[in-house]
Amino acid sequence: MIKPNLLVTMACVFTTQFCYANSSDFQKWLNQEQSEFQEYRDKRDKEFTAFLKTQWREMQTFQGLIRDKTPKPVNIPVAPDTPETKPLITKPSKVITIPQQQLVPIPGKKPDSITPPSTLLQPTPEPHITQPPLAEPLPVKPADKKPAIKPGYNNVRLTFFGNSLLIHYDQSFSFTLRSPVNKGNISHTWDTFSRADYEGLLQQLRSKRDQLSLNDWAYALLIDSFSKQLYTDSRQQDLLNWFLLVKSGYQARFAYDKRSTYLLLPSRQRLFATPYFNFDNTRYYVVSFDSTSTMPGKIFTYDGQYPGANRRLDMRIHNTILTGRTPKSRDLRFSFQSKPYNIRVSYDDQMIAFLNTYPQLDISLYFNSRFNEQTSSSVLKQLGSAIEGMGEIESVNFLLRFVQTAFQYQTDEQQFGLENYLFPEETLHYPYSDCEDRSVLFSWLVRNLINIDVIGLDYPGHIATAVKLNSKIAGDKVSYKGATYTVADPTYINASVGMSMPQFRKHKPDIIPVLN
Repeated sequence: MIKPNLLVTMACVFTTQFCYANSSDFQKWLNQEQSEFQEYRDKRDKEFTAFLKTQWREMQTFQGLIRDKTPKPVNIPVAPDTPETKPLITKPSKVITIPQQQLVPIPGKKPDSITPPSTLLQPTPEPHITQPPLAEPLPVKPADKKPAIKPGYNNVRLTFFGNSLLIHYDQSFSFTLRSPVNKGNISHTWDTFSRADYEGLLQQLRSKRDQLSLNDWAYALLIDSFSKQLYTDSRQQDLLNWFLLVKSGYQARFAYDKRSTYLLLPSRQRLFATPYFNFDNTRYYVVSFDSTSTMPGKIFTYDGQYPGANRRLDMRIHNTILTGRTPKSRDLRFSFQSKPYNIRVSYDDQMIAFLNTYPQLDISLYFNSRFNEQTSSSVLKQLGSAIEGMGEIESVNFLLRFVQTAFQYQTDEQQFGLENYLFPEETLHYPYSDCEDRSVLFSWLVRNLINIDVIGLDYPGHIATAVKLNSKIAGDKVSYKGATYTVADPTYINASVGMSMPQFRKHKPDIIPVLN
């Protein structure tokens, strides 16, 4: 049999004048190939439907990982009055050399491999889930012009981070879930979905993903937004999310217990404060798209994988997603060398809403993610104009003073009630920020305005940065990959480059690599 992903290509090739001279012969061949592909697809779904009726087991949840248990400083020290620019080295300065084996790009220690106890489903009674109360449907913006609806199909309009999107779907997706949730009803649901025109739906979702430059996480959110428009029952939403993500090639799993249903997804990056399960040495995280944290105990899930669904979520932000944009602005005031400055930053509130959906991730991802271009251009233009004509060290100190003093300090626990690293655009939005937020923002500014290398420094309970200067300067330094980096702490108020926060000066930090 010809591989399905070659079917379209071969059809195009064989329709040229160099193919069959008899068009009816070609049509017979094409019909046969399409029929064989349909049989392959139907067989795959029939086998998986039957599989779901039997291959389930009980699993134990693992508590979400904690990035750093060391409390952060609540009160930030102020550096003593010193000249903004320090003199050249007159004697060897203190250099902390980080051995290569200690270079850890992410905080937190990976727990020892644990194989959770498993129990076959047969000897264990299956839990029943009672029907939850219906939630209020999400508001839907009406279409400006009602489009024609193909017989057997419905239209739904959803608002996705300011974008009004119209999606057509097969009416077969509109059904009431049988109660209670068990392996039989889950298998029946998969069978119902697989008989519907899901390929037409996926084609629309993928098209919107490409049009809006969505990454994996945003694409999953798009699917969830669609599911919420179809169903008010969270169980049906989880089932449709699971089906569409699997059909999109992701290693999604569905699980349930006595209380609720769960969507499980593996990620290429470690997620923190998110419960997970281990399957074949792979962590499957209990994913929530509305920033709520659920901690199930024992759950039931199937022990297998849908053919071809082998993709893990990639949480990185490579491109700026296109939102409907809700512009907001904020004035940031500070002074440098006794001269006052006011920087007006503009940002997209829809982008803030998107970033707010992110689970807790590796600190390295925040250092290396893409900044919204429309926001970044305004910030870089104003700060770039201010440092024009300054030397390298003076420019670094200017950016340090901006990040140190233009933002008010609070720990994440004080501002949000939990640990919550911020992307640079979020730091511009929220009233407070702490050490890792400022370090991520400062790192981005240094790379884009001064064009020098920077690394993150991971101390117990504190994040700072270090810069690779071309000029010689006294102060605290670290060595990384044969190069010397000078400490630059964006949280230590009024500290110049080369000055470490006193309580961390004796610590050897782990290195967080930052890509240029």
